[in-house]
Amino acid sequence: MMVVGIDPGTATTGYGIVQDKGRSLEAVTYGVVTTAPFLPLEQRLAQLFDELSALIQRFKPESAAVEQLFFQRNVRTAMAVGQARGVALLALAKAGLSVGEYSPLQVKQAVTGYGGADKNQVQQMVRLLLNLSEIPRPDDAADALAIAICHLHHLRTTQQWRA
Repeated sequence: MMVVGIDPGTATTGYGIVQDKGRSLEAVTYGVVTTAPFLPLEQRLAQLFDELSALIQRFKPESAAVEQLFFQRNVRTAMAVGQARGVALLALAKAGLSVGEYSPLQVKQAVTGYGGADKNQVQQMVRLLLNLSEIPRPDDAADALAIAICHLHHLRTTQQWRA
């Protein structure tokens, strides 16, 4: 089973594709889609859609996961993230992928066993679980890998898929 995880954002969207090998997990690819702040919003969203669609076409994941929208105070940031999240969901839907959606708390719980884990703890566990020599960079890519790992755990525990 190959899963793509997406950490949405207008300026930077993280992606990570994880392959479940039965007894181990492997990072197939990870990185970020960045858009230039001087471009109009509609062009940034179109670029995000095109790049995510190309990524899905190239690697052909079997399922997908996206982080749920979470914000505390900054409504403007939440709106931008929501728009990028919608574009990501559209790209996944157009590719015919089933999509899991997870809160930051659920992702932390799945990856570290503790919902209150800090960013560094999550990144270190991503590195260990994927047998990487160093923490994936940038942070958005590490977060996307964590989302993919969370989704794989969910699929296994709900018996929607078995290695």
